[in-house]
Amino acid sequence: MTVRRAIHAALFALLVGFAASAPAPDPVTYDFVLAGGRVVDGTGVPWGRADVGLRGDRIAAIGDLSGASARARIDARGLVVCPGFIDLLGQSELYLLADGRDASKILQGVTTEITGEGTAVAPMNARMWRLYSAGTPLEGRPCPWTTLDGYFAAFERARPAVNLGTFVGLGGVRDSVIGRTDRAATPAELERMRRLVAEAMEQGALGASAALQYVPDRFLRTDELIALTREAARRGGVFFVHQRSEGNRIFASLDEEFTIAERAPVAVEIWHLKTAYRANWGRMPEVLRRIERARERGLDVTADAYPYARAMNGLDACLPVWAREGELAQELARLRDPTLRARIRREMADSAAAGWENQWYGSGGADGVMLVAATAPEVKRYVGLSFAEIGRRRNEDPRDAVMDLVLADSARSYCVTSIMREDDVRSALADPRVSVCTDAQGLATDGPLATYGNHPRAFGTFPRILGRYVREERLLRLEEAIRKMTSQPAHRVGLADRGILRPGMAADVVAFDPAAIRDVATYENPRQYAIGIRHVFVNGRPVVRDGRITDERPGRVLRGPGWKARPGSD
Repeated sequence: MTVRRAIHAALFALLVGFAASAPAPDPVTYDFVLAGGRVVDGTGVPWGRADVGLRGDRIAAIGDLSGASARARIDARGLVVCPGFIDLLGQSELYLLADGRDASKILQGVTTEITGEGTAVAPMNARMWRLYSAGTPLEGRPCPWTTLDGYFAAFERARPAVNLGTFVGLGGVRDSVIGRTDRAATPAELERMRRLVAEAMEQGALGASAALQYVPDRFLRTDELIALTREAARRGGVFFVHQRSEGNRIFASLDEEFTIAERAPVAVEIWHLKTAYRANWGRMPEVLRRIERARERGLDVTADAYPYARAMNGLDACLPVWAREGELAQELARLRDPTLRARIRREMADSAAAGWENQWYGSGGADGVMLVAATAPEVKRYVGLSFAEIGRRRNEDPRDAVMDLVLADSARSYCVTSIMREDDVRSALADPRVSVCTDAQGLATDGPLATYGNHPRAFGTFPRILGRYVREERLLRLEEAIRKMTSQPAHRVGLADRGILRPGMAADVVAFDPAAIRDVATYENPRQYAIGIRHVFVNGRPVVRDGRITDERPGRVLRGPGWKARPGSD
């Protein structure tokens, strides 16, 4: 046992002993007691058997509470009791407003989602809203807010089951000032962008984010990123980033993140770390070594990952960047132009096509790309099929099928791409600096979200790690896996009262069966709930009891360090 773990273990024993000996101050001391479970506190130290008492929205005690009074006592024998899981890249910000249960997430043990990848909920305008909400349950509604304060008010009215914190997306900031055009910002435009970042931080953003592989974020220059992340950092924020390249240019992309970390200066988290496309398989150990060397230089750089070898994004991401530049109408017009279509076909099949991440070629072409979600009925009938099969059914080149389906569905369709290798996934998950994310919205098997197709990570990420990589393959110790799902992500985004089981901390708590927990969702049938999560508490209220979703909706907005409360705000 390391010195750090020994210290943590001693502290845990002291806390248990103190809680066991403390007198009960009230006739009814606890709202809930989870009794007799294997308590994994989230720090990575070995588990200890104890009871966990909840009162109000806080953890009140950990220890022998067998003689204490409680409104409800839950038998946790045979279960692991741990902090609620923190999804470092949820995508549920709009979906929670349509169905507040966040069903596929709470049945994984998720109690907090961190969201806002690149283009976030604010700043927002009517033009941006039409594209941002396309393909979501809120499509067609008028733009409901323009600022982060406006979104947080909508979240609180919706009363979701989970907590949510978000970033200010630098792609959205740029889009609101410049549009979706590939050019450098003028000094005046950059100043306007800086003011928008500052405003979002003061309204509660956790930091800044960018999705540099995609339009419009891709058009952000490095010096713009440094200037904008500096605004977040000086207000205590962090910078989370989808790298500019996860493939052939990944080392140059890492160097860009290191430069931002050094020159802003700012803490940097690399979202869903991967070495993408066949030519880069096997490079994850070197990626991790470079991150470690950056940390040895004093740069605060970490990452997160999901436990799958296939990714998911918009179908039109299979097209070259130039084909996606500008507004949606311009993109669709290019797909109707026979000359431009011929150029797109050539570049999709070209391993050396410059300036973009060619996910079509990198996935092995038509066999490696599967349609998983669509809106238009004529496109939905192909969901679950590879583009090799879609091309056969349509009697056309699969690349033309991609363009035709993007046109028919106005770029609302999504695909799963076979771009990773299992050994690289395992290397990332095993690294102590890598936390966990789903990179997926919360969905459900019933209600308004039941028809939305997706990647199995929306239903299975956390149980997959605990079942497959902890119990079956022993890639990770149980306590280490839970640390990467709880205290490490909480620390990364500055949630000081979550991620650890300690008296006084927020009562976000999960109890699961370590012998039964596993993911069930597959690529072909992703809408299947995970097995083994027994109880989930958010802010002290049970959102899952005995494996069933309750009617409790206790989720809260989690604001960042730059928040300046307005009169009348909480």
